[in-house]
Amino acid sequence: MLDARAVVEIGTGTGVSGLWLLRGMRPDGVLTSVDTEAEHQRLARQAFVEAGIASQRTRLIAGSALEVLPRLTDGHYDIVLCDGDKQEYPDYLAEAQRLLRPGGVVIFDNALWHDRVADPSQRDPSTVAIRELGKAVAESESLVPVLLPVSDGLLCAKKVWTSD
Repeated sequence: MLDARAVVEIGTGTGVSGLWLLRGMRPDGVLTSVDTEAEHQRLARQAFVEAGIASQRTRLIAGSALEVLPRLTDGHYDIVLCDGDKQEYPDYLAEAQRLLRPGGVVIFDNALWHDRVADPSQRDPSTVAIRELGKAVAESESLVPVLLPVSDGLLCAKKVWTSD
């Protein structure tokens, strides 16, 4: 849909989401995936090789997303997929808005967080952070959001063109 050429994934996991992202990208597109777990990245790299993905189409970076993301190029990315530390979701949003080109999309997995987000009595740090994220996205004048109630919730927001 976006003719994505450059995608950032926060939370490599075993490479399943990365494979889906790569399949939906342009043939020359590059996936940059960040994860703190070296074993996750090893498994993802193996999955990419087994799927026949050319090595130059993936860039796996070991480290904390909030340490890696500031080193990535402003306005360069078509998609930022966030599936990392839930307590860092509001910070990921700030980084995603900087990284995305106008028309790009930020995606947050687990936006309903096991039905805890809608329950005001749930006050654990992850739930509170996801709730804050939802409010920030809804209040942002530079994002057009949609919440998809699939699985554990998928919050997507398109970065709109601004005169800034």
